Amino acid sequence: METESNMNGGVGKEVGVANKQSIRWREFGLRFLAFVLTLVAAIVLGVSKQNELVPVQLVPTLPPINVPASAKWLHMSAFVYFVVVNAIACAYAVMSLVLSLSNRGRTNGLSLTVTLLDLIVVALLYSGVGAAAAIGLIGYKGNSHVRWNKVCNVFVKFCGQVAAAIAISLVGSILFLLLVLFALLNLHKSRHH
Repeated sequence: METESNMNGGVGKEVGVANKQSIRWREFGLRFLAFVLTLVAAIVLGVSKQNELVPVQLVPTLPPINVPASAKWLHMSAFVYFVVVNAIACAYAVMSLVLSLSNRGRTNGLSLTVTLLDLIVVALLYSGVGAAAAIGLIGYKGNSHVRWNKVCNVFVKFCGQVAAAIAISLVGSILFLLLVLFALLNLHKSRHH
């Protein structure tokens, strides 16, 4: 009987170690993907720029005048915020990767700190995505109530890059949210075992 309980105890420990290994690799994979996606989102919007000639009608009886105009991410504070937030999330992802690999489940305080920082990054990314999407929607549709014309019909390439950056960043923010949810799930499991 004693050997059976030792054998069962040994098997249980091996399964527990295997589960912790798979959790670490899942966390590493999600953090690495979040790093890549936030980096790509910051770069895609950070390099976006388009110059076009825009027809401007000064007087209704005269033909329009073509005026050079440019669209850059630096022209809108929401896009600047978006790029900065994604750069912060990218840098944090690298830092949290290093912390997670060095911790390896030894310090619960560090794990809790990383989870709280993950939650802050989720909030930052969602606010950045929301701000950029709101401005992007105004660029796409305009706002007739305040006489803001749509600009995406003129700056097609720029608007496409904005939309791609928003989508990429949204996926990155979902990955950070998954990290928070997995940490909460692991905490729940450890409290009940």
